[in-house]
Amino acid sequence: MNRKNKFKRKTLPALAMAGPVSLWMILFVTLPMLYIIYISFMSRGVFGDVVYNFSWDSYKTLLDTTYYKVIVKSIRAAAITTVLCLIIGYPFAYYIAKKPKEVASKLIMLIMIPFWTNSLMRLNSWLLLFQTSGPINRFLQNTGFIDAPINFVYTDGLVMLGLITSMLPFAVLPMYSSIEKLSKSLLEASADLGASRRTTFLRITLPLTFPGIFSSIILVFIPSLGIYTVTDMLGGGKVLYIGNIIKNQFGAIRNWPLGAALSVLLIVITGLLIFIYTRFAKIEDMEVL
Repeated sequence: MNRKNKFKRKTLPALAMAGPVSLWMILFVTLPMLYIIYISFMSRGVFGDVVYNFSWDSYKTLLDTTYYKVIVKSIRAAAITTVLCLIIGYPFAYYIAKKPKEVASKLIMLIMIPFWTNSLMRLNSWLLLFQTSGPINRFLQNTGFIDAPINFVYTDGLVMLGLITSMLPFAVLPMYSSIEKLSKSLLEASADLGASRRTTFLRITLPLTFPGIFSSIILVFIPSLGIYTVTDMLGGGKVLYIGNIIKNQFGAIRNWPLGAALSVLLIVITGLLIFIYTRFAKIEDMEVL
């Protein structure tokens, strides 16, 4: 009886805490993901329905030149977005981390303020700024940089700008968390030993804050690869990434197996990045995720 009572005292509280979360993850994450994987091996019917016959056709379609180019283009755009967010975000995160907590909290608040507005409003503001008769073109013409308006709207460049501004906070916050935890005694010891600021940054600061950098890579690269609202709004249907094709396959085109195969591709990329992170980062460092 004592063993049973001990088992109940230890197990029941654990189940009470982990049970609801586990149930939520199983019902709303694991099962839908498994269904997507299952659908990706099925076939498309004549009227857009799913025919439950095993087929590799959807994955073979991904190797088609058209889809292959879109996949490569999406990965390249997500990689460029990630690199630029790191280049812009790391100095900003470092600057915030070196400020007193009261000032740092206000600066972080400034980063989050744009997310208090509707995303469609923010994307439409970019369209208004960069249209042929917008303030950017007028400024360039008035200053003599250009003679005729430049077509910025519905281009890859404007989509890239939208991705960077949308993903930048996801790069800054993990890096700020990692830099803020950095022990000042290590930096002081490096300076006492005669190391320059550049050497201290490259040999101490950068390696010790790498978990935050990799967290930023995951949080920026994966959404940039699958997001479709930015490309829909700023690309105007002329700029297509993986997210747009997945949306179209599940929506207008009604080719669920192909859309599921593309979704599985994103899942594999996500899993690969997380696997790499867990191999190189300590468990306690994963808190920034």
